[in-house]
This record gives sequence, structure tokens and C-alpha cells, in this order.
Amino acid sequence: MNSVLARSQSNKALAILVLWGISYVAARAALDAELHLQPTWLRVAAALLPVVPTALALWTIAGGFRDSDELQRRVHLEALAIAYPLAILLLMTLGLLELAVGLNPQDWSYRHVWIYLPLFYFAGLCVAWRRYR
Repeated sequence: MNSVLARSQSNKALAILVLWGISYVAARAALDAELHLQPTWLRVAAALLPVVPTALALWTIAGGFRDSDELQRRVHLEALAIAYPLAILLLMTLGLLELAVGLNPQDWSYRHVWIYLPLFYFAGLCVAWRRYR
């Protein structure tokens, strides 16, 4: 029975992640397409399109942590303890470099930098799992 429940939760999480991915790609496509021709309300709506699927995905992931055993929770907590300071370091450094040399927004805007945050988390997971093996 537990394997059926776990599989059901896995399928739900995968569906939510797929929904997030589709909504994000759709929002980016809408916002990249001739921005000056679209009304502001439509651009704002497109920008907000992935917010709910992203919140659902994060909620589902956090729920998975709550349902895991103590070791897995500890590993995820350590991964977050690694990722959060790295994120602060990245954002602080980029902010100071922006003041110093004026970074190109085509390379270093929020839409380019956010992807580093989950990467920091996964790097933290690798470090934490190595520690507990």
C-alpha cells in the first residue's frame, strides 16, 4: 500500500513540475515575442503565469521533505545551509559588480541568475550525501 501511495505522490509531483515547466516556457515565449506590441496587462499576466505552478511545485517538494526520514531531512537541511549562503554571496557580488562595472543585463538579469539557486541546492545535496555515506 505504501508503494502505491508513494507512486501516486511521485506522479503528482512530476505532473506539477511539468506544469511549472510548461508555464515558465510559455511565459518566456510570450514575453520574448515583440514586447512593444503587447499591452502591459498582457505582459504582466504572462509574467505571473508560472507563479502558481511554481508555488505548487515548491509546496509539493517541501511536503516530500516532511514525509521523509530523519537522515533525508538532515541532508536536505544541510543542502539548504550550503545553498543559501552561496545565493547571498552570488547576489551580493553581482550587486557590487553592477555598481563597479555595470553588468550587461542581457547576461546577468534576474531571468538569467535564478537558475543558479537550484544549482547551489543540488551542489549542497551532493556535498551532504557524500558526508553521510
